[in-house]
Amino acid sequence: MISRSFRLQIIVRIAILALSLGAAIALALETQLYATAALAALLAAVQTWSLVRFVERTNLELTRFLRSVRYADFSQSFSSKGRGRSFDELNAAFTEVVDAFQKARADKEEHAQYFQMVVQHIGIGLIAFTPEGEVTLFNTAAKRLLQMPQLRTLDGLTALGADLAGTLRSMRSGDRSFVQVEVGGEQLQLLVYAREMKLRERHMTLLSIQNIRTELDEKEIEAWQKLIRVLTHEIMNSITPISSLASTVRGMLADGPRDGAWTPESARDIRSAIETIEKRSQGLLHFVEAYRRLMRTPSPVFRIVRVSELFERVGRLMESRFKESGVSFSAHVEPESLELTADPELIEQVLINLLVNALEAAHGQGEKTIRLVGRMGDQGRVFVEVSDNGPGIPKEVQDKLFIPLFTTKPNGSGIGLSLSRQIMRLHRGSISVRSEPGVATTFVLRF
Repeated sequence: MISRSFRLQIIVRIAILALSLGAAIALALETQLYATAALAALLAAVQTWSLVRFVERTNLELTRFLRSVRYADFSQSFSSKGRGRSFDELNAAFTEVVDAFQKARADKEEHAQYFQMVVQHIGIGLIAFTPEGEVTLFNTAAKRLLQMPQLRTLDGLTALGADLAGTLRSMRSGDRSFVQVEVGGEQLQLLVYAREMKLRERHMTLLSIQNIRTELDEKEIEAWQKLIRVLTHEIMNSITPISSLASTVRGMLADGPRDGAWTPESARDIRSAIETIEKRSQGLLHFVEAYRRLMRTPSPVFRIVRVSELFERVGRLMESRFKESGVSFSAHVEPESLELTADPELIEQVLINLLVNALEAAHGQGEKTIRLVGRMGDQGRVFVEVSDNGPGIPKEVQDKLFIPLFTTKPNGSGIGLSLSRQIMRLHRGSISVRSEPGVATTFVLRF
C-alpha cells in the first residue's frame, strides 16, 4: 500500500525500482528466463517514468501557482493533499502569500478608485499626455472648460488655437504659461502649470488648467477704480482752485477798473490769482508727467550680480544723506557670496527709493536706524529687506501704498513705490510691507 506521505511514497517507489532492477539483472545473469528478465526491466522503466512524473507533477503545480500569482489570478491554489506535513506548511505559506497579494490588490484598487474620483470631481482641469502627444488623462473639469467630450491627442486642441497644442507640448516641468483661447464664442484666459513625471518607465506631462478671466477682470476693474480715485482726487485738488480763481478774475475783469485804472489792491489780487493758477497748472502738468514716467519703465537687462556689491554701491550713494540726518545705517548679507539675477541699475533705483522713504520716516526719532539685509529664503529665493525704526504705517494705508500716484507726503509724487513694484514684477518678483506702529517698518523684495 502506497503511503500518503510524500517522503514515504518516494522511498517506496525507489525501493520498488531497485527491486525491479535487481530482479531483472539476476534473472538475466543467473537464469535463462530472458522473457521474465525483460519483463522485470520493463517494470523498472515504468517505475522510473512514474517516479519522474510524480516529482515533476509537484514542480508543475508549483510553477502553475507562481504564474497565477504573477498574473494576479488568485483563483488558483496549491494542493498538498497526500504529500505530507512539509507540503502542508508550504501550502500554508503560499496561502498567506495569496492573502497578502489579494489585500494589496484590493487596497490598490481602492486607491485607484479614490484617485479617479478626486481627479474627475476636482474643479481644476487636468490633462496628461505622453511625449508623442497621446492624451492619457482628460478629466471632467477640463472637458467642461474646453467644451470637448473627449481628447485622444493634443492635436485635437488645434480647433481652439493653431499654436495651442505646440505650446502645451513644449512646456517643461515647473513652467507656467498664460494661454488665450476662444471657446463657444467666449474668450478664456487660461493659466497652465506643467509637471513632468515618470510612470513605469513612461514619461508623462501633467497640465493643470484654470480659467482666470473672471479674476483678471475683477482685479483690472479694482485697479482702475483705485487709479481713477487717485486721479480724480489729484485733478480735483488742482482744478477746483483754478476754476475758483479763474471765476474771481473773470468777475474782476468784467467789473472793470475804477476811474480808468486798477487800484494797487485789485492789481495785486489779479496778479496773485494768475500766479496761483499758473502754479496749480504746473503742478497738474508735473502730476501728468509723473504718470507718464510711471508708464515708461524700461525693460530690465539681466545679469548675475552679488548682493553685497549692490548694497555697497547704494550705501555710497546714500552715505552723505545718512550723515546729514544722523542716521545709523547698516548692511548685512548672509551668505556673503549671495547672488541674484537682475538688472542692477533698476534694483538700485528700487533700493534708493526705499532708503529715501526710510530716511524720511526715521526723521524725528531719537535714535534713527536703517538696516539693509540680504538673505536666502527657505525655497532658495533671494530676499532683500529695508527696515527703519520710524513711526510705522497704519494698516489702512498699507493697502494703498503701491497704488500709482497715491502718497501720504505733502510734496510726494506717489510714483516711487508704484515704480518699485513695477520693476519687481519685471523681475518676476514682488515687494511687500510689514509695519508695527511705533516699532519698525520693513519693505521686503522677493526675487
